[in-house]
Amino acid sequence: MTTLTLTELCGLIGEVLDNSLSGSFWVKAEISSLSSKGGHLYLELVDGKTAKMRATCWSGTQEMLMAYFESETGQRLQPGMAVLVEAEVQYHPVYGLSLSIVGIDPSYTLGDIAQQRQKTIAQLQTDGLLDAQQLLPLPTLIRKIAVISSANAAGYEDFKHQLNNSAYRFKTQLFGAAMQGEHAAKSIIAALSEIEGFDAVVIIRGGGATTDLSCFDSYELCAVCAQFEIPIITGIGHTRDISVLDLVARQALKTPTAVAEWLIHRMDDQMSRINDLIVRLQRTRERQILIRQHKIEMLEQRLKACNPERIYKMGYSLLSKNGKVVRSVHELETGDIVVTHLADGSRNLTV
Repeated sequence: MTTLTLTELCGLIGEVLDNSLSGSFWVKAEISSLSSKGGHLYLELVDGKTAKMRATCWSGTQEMLMAYFESETGQRLQPGMAVLVEAEVQYHPVYGLSLSIVGIDPSYTLGDIAQQRQKTIAQLQTDGLLDAQQLLPLPTLIRKIAVISSANAAGYEDFKHQLNNSAYRFKTQLFGAAMQGEHAAKSIIAALSEIEGFDAVVIIRGGGATTDLSCFDSYELCAVCAQFEIPIITGIGHTRDISVLDLVARQALKTPTAVAEWLIHRMDDQMSRINDLIVRLQRTRERQILIRQHKIEMLEQRLKACNPERIYKMGYSLLSKNGKVVRSVHELETGDIVVTHLADGSRNLTV
């Protein structure tokens, strides 16, 4: 048996791999973790529970490949993402076996994202949750608003600025949450759990050229939002695509500023309706006053027509006996003393 040093054995392994696995391979895998240092991107790739391997995208190609991937998908590489990468097999005596990434196919990731998105939508439909928020009535006046956003996000500042410059006094309260990355969905759910007693919940995200919508396609997040008892309004700051959360929300708009404008316009509409109602009530009240005045005038005319003095002036008289009005000749006998009432006075008469 040949005796080798560990260094010699490692060298032999490297030669075998170089001879047997030269060139590059297209590899399907899921990103388990990733980090960057010194311009290099370090990943751990997995295939379920059956395989795991380290991979590196060196600084010379990392910037170009990541820019290409983000321009095609609108997203950064992140844990949990399915990828199709072109890689070369490398072996190092100290660091062992790994892959060197030299290419990436964004269409594969887009296909996986689309497939997962459709699964989420189908599951929400099956569970009767996709349209659940649409059953919630919107308050007539939306003034007390819970805002879920990153506290330092430019979109949040734009949203506040728009509302503060309006003619209305909106009351907002921020419930801070991560709005991108692998922990974003759980962070937003945690923020929702603290909200109660508001007219509406606004979930907004804006700023930056790169959009990362994967957390807004999370079934867990969308299911919680669908069943939330307060209307949810989204302004996730994207124009390229619609997230599943947009489909679930009571009202979906493109940007935080668009959400603020919608709230202001809704308030304008409601205030216009209130003002119209006030005008209508005033007109109704004026009409009722005129009707009552007319009835009073008619009643006065009837009273004047029934006035005894007017009747006396027309030549009529009133006959009374013992203080009672005489209505029939049968009430009189010869020799009775009666009183006749005329326009200018009364006289006693003997029958």
